[in-house]
Amino acid sequence: MQTKKVVLIGGSGFLGGWVANRLSPHGVRILIPTRRRDHHKAMTIVPTVDVLQADANDPATLRALLAGVDVVVNLVGILHDGDGSAPYGKRFAAAHVELPKKILAAMRETGVRRLVHVSALKAAPDAPSAYLRSKAEGEAIVRAAMNDYGITIFRPSVIFGPGDSFLNTFAGLLRALPVIPLAGARARFQPVYVGDVADAIVGSLGDMRTFGQTYELGGPQIYTLREIVEFTGQIIGRRRRVIALSAGLAHLQARLLSLLPGPLMSPDNLRSMQVDNVCDGTLAYPDWHPQSLAAVVPTYLSTVSPRLRFDSYRQRAGR
Repeated sequence: MQTKKVVLIGGSGFLGGWVANRLSPHGVRILIPTRRRDHHKAMTIVPTVDVLQADANDPATLRALLAGVDVVVNLVGILHDGDGSAPYGKRFAAAHVELPKKILAAMRETGVRRLVHVSALKAAPDAPSAYLRSKAEGEAIVRAAMNDYGITIFRPSVIFGPGDSFLNTFAGLLRALPVIPLAGARARFQPVYVGDVADAIVGSLGDMRTFGQTYELGGPQIYTLREIVEFTGQIIGRRRRVIALSAGLAHLQARLLSLLPGPLMSPDNLRSMQVDNVCDGTLAYPDWHPQSLAAVVPTYLSTVSPRLRFDSYRQRAGR
């Protein structure tokens, strides 16, 4: 299957930028809709990328975006929703459930046959968090259409890399605080490098072997959250004492942090961490050889070697 034109729904986000940079050297025309084009001017200089002022949640706009497109890639995911409605809030519903429905409807109306959908590791209808439950319902909607379309689903663990809001957040806290009180310190993750995730997505676009498949994407090692924070401190030269909070104090911390603009954590995030965010090995992507935290993180967090950080930017651009 030849891919000439792709729409990246959610392409203005962290992962979207990497996917666009990986696709661009192949001469693929890439459309990235966003409600705030002025906020994403850096993407406009990437060859073959068109950043469009458009609301992908509007069905008519979505149909117009998909006209003449070979592949739709849905990268949309949000981590916070202040609405505590069951089984998940309105923002989770709009982003993770209603949008996939709209994408499939637009595909039917425009004749697009290929969809790559990014879900979340451990998404399940009975998951402890609204985030994971909403991701599971969106995934189920997409999976139900697999007999009619060429669909591939990816379920990554927590994603790290230059520009992430994961390790960079911990690095900021470690630089600012003498002690780190940590909720969910024992939660287990399998952090995966954003460049590897982007490569898997790009590699799957025209590969018919991936049609109808679901893949879990994790890194080569499993860490507790405490170990991730301590590793980050080691890399940036800010070793700090990490205090694991009790369940009650962890919930209190999450509630307080959720009140901040751009919250660092919410009670729902804490509930997500009740489930180990690790792959079970049965849904591995073919020829998957992910890079490790130890190999990548020093290239963008270390304050010792600016050259290493420059090399990471070149790596992101595929150079």
